[in-house]
Amino acid sequence: MKTIHTDTVIEAVKQMCIEANLQLSPDMKAVIAKAKQEEDSTLGKQILGQLCENLEIAAKEQIPICQDTGMTIVFVRFGQDVHIEGGGLEDAIQEGVRQGYRDGYLRKSVVRDPLIRENTGDNTPAIIHYEVIPGDTMEILIVPKGFGSENMSRIFMLKPADGIEGVKAAVLQTVQEAGPNACPPMVVGIGLGGDFEKCAILAKKALTRSLDEGSPLPHIRKLEEDLLKEINASGIGPGGLGGKTTALAVNIETFPTHIAGMPLAVNICCHVNRHSKRVF
Repeated sequence: MKTIHTDTVIEAVKQMCIEANLQLSPDMKAVIAKAKQEEDSTLGKQILGQLCENLEIAAKEQIPICQDTGMTIVFVRFGQDVHIEGGGLEDAIQEGVRQGYRDGYLRKSVVRDPLIRENTGDNTPAIIHYEVIPGDTMEILIVPKGFGSENMSRIFMLKPADGIEGVKAAVLQTVQEAGPNACPPMVVGIGLGGDFEKCAILAKKALTRSLDEGSPLPHIRKLEEDLLKEINASGIGPGGLGGKTTALAVNIETFPTHIAGMPLAVNICCHVNRHSKRVF
């Protein structure tokens, strides 16, 4: 049995919230730099160059990559042999987010009620997803999600007969409708299978998978590759101003589903695809 104190969780979550907003992961920085080299459009290449410069300034000056520092999504993989002491785990995570956004001078974007729209003042509550796993380790993954791209995401309850072509059509429709509003170049996270809510969680989690890793399933990896080519053939381009770099990657996560359905979620993220992880 491993014991983890809530103070440790609070401090780790605080630091993750700050670092995720100030610096992208190496795979994200690498794919943007690669896109800059390969982009044919003069304007598109210029925009990608500005994005690279923005990343350098954010890291050097320790300021947010984007003014929208997101709503905090948290994925927790909790070992069944872990004991939390000092208080509740969820309270600790929320306090870590609160301190991170306060001490990191990050924009607070969460409102208490969807209709009344009063700001909570500390970017809480975060949205937390839990998964219980064997063993005595705990993993916390912080995902600050901006809403310019979040607003362009979609769920489709496809029929099994729609098949792979139906999946492609739904994804391409979503990207086309998003256009410049999702701040391309984008990363496209896709959840396929499960049910209505499961596919949405899969799509959000897909955004956090390293862009160096394709799906371990050969037919899904091919679908990722095919969709990326088709999305980049759309001509939307960086900033929506034309070019061949509309998406930097397409990541698909799947789950078993019912014989009568094929749920599909498309969760779009702009080029500021942020996440930070700690293992305890």
